[in-house]
Amino acid sequence: MSNSQASLLEIPDNDQALLVAIQLTSGVKVDENLAIIEQQFEALRKQYPEKDIVVVLPECCLMFAKRDSDVKAIAEEAGIGPMQQALCQLAEKFKVYLVAGTIAIKAPDGRHFAASLLISPQGKILAQYNKIHLFDVDVADGFGSYRESDNTHPGRDICVVETPIGRIGLAVCYDLRFSALFKAMAEQQADIIVLPSAFTKPTGQAHWELLVRARAVENQCFMIAANQSGLHQNGRETWGHSMIVSPWGEVCDELASGVGFIAAPLNPQLIQECRAKMPMAQQQRFSKSVLSAK
Repeated sequence: MSNSQASLLEIPDNDQALLVAIQLTSGVKVDENLAIIEQQFEALRKQYPEKDIVVVLPECCLMFAKRDSDVKAIAEEAGIGPMQQALCQLAEKFKVYLVAGTIAIKAPDGRHFAASLLISPQGKILAQYNKIHLFDVDVADGFGSYRESDNTHPGRDICVVETPIGRIGLAVCYDLRFSALFKAMAEQQADIIVLPSAFTKPTGQAHWELLVRARAVENQCFMIAANQSGLHQNGRETWGHSMIVSPWGEVCDELASGVGFIAAPLNPQLIQECRAKMPMAQQQRFSKSVLSAK
C-alpha cells in the first residue's frame, strides 16, 4: 500500500509504542505460570528498556486447569484477590499496559466470568472485559466436546478503552469468529484490538490466521493475538502461532510454537493511511451495529 509497510517488521529507534504478544504453555499451577510470565517480561524489558509497550497474555494465562472445579476454587471478586494483585504488580514493575486474559472473576449465578483485564503501567485496572461468546462446540480432538457455558457466565458489554497509546478494544478467543463484535469496536474507533486466546490445534490450524488477519483488515486496526501453544498438563493441545497483524493484513510478527514473545511497532500513520485511502467506515451502506449480547 505504501512504503510505510516496509518498516513494520523492524523495531525503529523512535517514539512509536511497541505491541507485544507473549505465548505460553500454561500449566495448572498459578505460581509457576506467574514465574514464567515474569521471565518473559524481564527478557522483554532487557531488549526494549525504554519503550511504551502494550503486552497481551493468552487466555487462561495463570491456570490452564484440569477440572472446572479447580477454576471455580480460585475465582476472585472483581478488583480483589491475589491473581489480580500479582498481575497489577507485574504491570507496574515493568511499566507496561498489560492485557491479562483470562482469569476467573465470580459471576452472580455461581459461575464465573472469563475476564480479560487491561492494567495500566501504574498497576491500576482500567477495564474488565468478560468474554461474550463461549466455546460450546464439538471439535475433532481428544476432548471432542467443549461446553464452556456450563461453568462460565457470558459477558454482555463491549469494551474499548482510551489510553495514551491509542484506543484499545478487548476480545477473547472464540469471540474472534463473531465479526459483529469487532465491527462494534471499530465503530468506537478502536486502533488496536487485543485477543487473548487458547485456540485448539484443529481449529487453529484451520482458521486462526485467516480470522485474525480478516478482523484486522475489515476493521482497519492492529490485532494483537496471543495464543496458548503446545501440549498442556491438562491434556489439551493448543495451536500457538501468536501474531501481530497490521491494518493492511500484514503479519508483522509471529511465533509458531513454544514459549516466547513477539513484538512490532504501533504505526498510527498506517492506521490513518488505510482509513483515508479506503474509507470503509464512511462507505458502509448498512446502519451502525446495535450490538446487544443475549
